[in-house]
Amino acid sequence: MFVRSFAGRAILVVAVLVVGTFQTAGQTQSALSRQRDAAFALEQQGDASGAEAAWRAILKANPGDAEALAHLGFLESQQQHYDEAVLFYRRALALNPSIPGLQMNLGLALFKAGDLREAGRVLAPLLHAAAPDSPEAQRLRLLVGMADYGSGQYAAAVPYLREAMARDPQNLPYRLVLAHSCLWTKQYQCVLDVYHQILTLNAESAEADMLAGEAYDEMRDHEDAIQQFRNAVKADPKEPGVHFGLGYLLWCQSKFDEAAQQFELENKNNPNDAESIAYWADSEVRLEQPDAARPLLRKALEMNQHEELPWLDLGIIDAGAGHNAEALREFRTAERMDPSDVQVHWRLARLYQSMGNKAAARAEFDVTKKLNKQADESVFQKLHPTQASGNSGAPAKEKLSGQP
Repeated sequence: MFVRSFAGRAILVVAVLVVGTFQTAGQTQSALSRQRDAAFALEQQGDASGAEAAWRAILKANPGDAEALAHLGFLESQQQHYDEAVLFYRRALALNPSIPGLQMNLGLALFKAGDLREAGRVLAPLLHAAAPDSPEAQRLRLLVGMADYGSGQYAAAVPYLREAMARDPQNLPYRLVLAHSCLWTKQYQCVLDVYHQILTLNAESAEADMLAGEAYDEMRDHEDAIQQFRNAVKADPKEPGVHFGLGYLLWCQSKFDEAAQQFELENKNNPNDAESIAYWADSEVRLEQPDAARPLLRKALEMNQHEELPWLDLGIIDAGAGHNAEALREFRTAERMDPSDVQVHWRLARLYQSMGNKAAARAEFDVTKKLNKQADESVFQKLHPTQASGNSGAPAKEKLSGQP
C-alpha cells in the first residue's frame, strides 16, 4: 500500500525538524543543546527507547518544547502507537505550527490510526499549498482521495483520484478504487471510462469487468451487464462474488436454469455464503424443483435465520404441497423479515383464499396493491424527478425492471 511508502519519508521529515530547533541566544553549547544532540543521535541509531527517554527528559524540563513533542510523536508512530502519536503532534502544532513536516506527520498518523475523515481534513490544505506538478502533490492527492474513500465520502474522493490517475497512467490499483467511487456515487459513465483505461493495463481484470457490469446494470443495459460478468467469470472464475453477480443478473432476467448453475459455482467458491445458497434454492423453486430446493433452503436458514427469501420459498413449497399450516407460519416469518415484500403478501393472499378465509385474503390483496402503487410512484420519481415534482397531471406508470 502507498501508506508504507511514506514511512521512510517520515524519517526525512524528522531530519528536517532538527533545522527548526528553537534555541535562545547564548544556549548553543548549553546542556539543553547537548541533550537535544544526544536525543537525536539515539533516534538516528534506531534506539527508540533511549531516544524517547531523552526527549521526555527534555520535555520534563521544558513542557512547552514543541520540538520534543514532535519527536515523541514520531517515535510513537514508528512503534505504530498512532493514537499516542496524534496527541503529541497536536500538542506540538498548538505550540509551533510552523515546524516543517509536522502537519504531514499528523495527517499520516491520523490516516494510520483509522481516523480517515480527520486525516483528509488535515492533509487537504497541504495539497492546496503544494506545487501541482510536484511528487509531494501527487502523494497528497492519493492520501486525501483514499482518506475520503475510506471514510465513505466517495463523491469527494473522485476528483482527487481522477487527477492522481491522470498524472499516473500506469496505476492499476487506484484506478479500481476510482471506479468503485464512481459506481457508488452513480457516476456510471465515469465507471466505464475508467474500465476502458484499466483494460489497457490488464485486459483480463475480473474486478474491472464486474464494475463495468454493475454500471451497465444500473443504466438498465442488462445485456451488456450480463456480458461483462461473463467476461469476469472467464477472466477469473475464482474471483469472490463473480458467479453470484452473474447469477443474480440472470435471475433478474428469469433465466433461472443458468442462474442456478452460477449460484452453485459461487457456493463452491464460498461455501459459507448464505445468500448464494438462498438464491440457488429460489432458482430451483422457480424451476419447480422443490426436492432440490428444500435442503438448500434449510442450509441457508441454518447459516442465517433472518434471511427473508428462504422462508418465502419454504412457504411456496409447503403451500404447493397442501401443507397450509406450515406455509402460513413460513409466510408470516418472511413478512416479519421484510414487511414491504409484495411477493410475501401476494402469496399470503393466495393461501388465505385457498383456505376459505376471504377477509384475510382481501386484506393481503389490498396490501399488495398498496405496495405496488408505492413502488410504481417511487420508480417514476427516480426516472423523472422533474415531472414527479411538478403538477402536470398523473404520470404514466413504469415497472421496475430486473424483477422476475
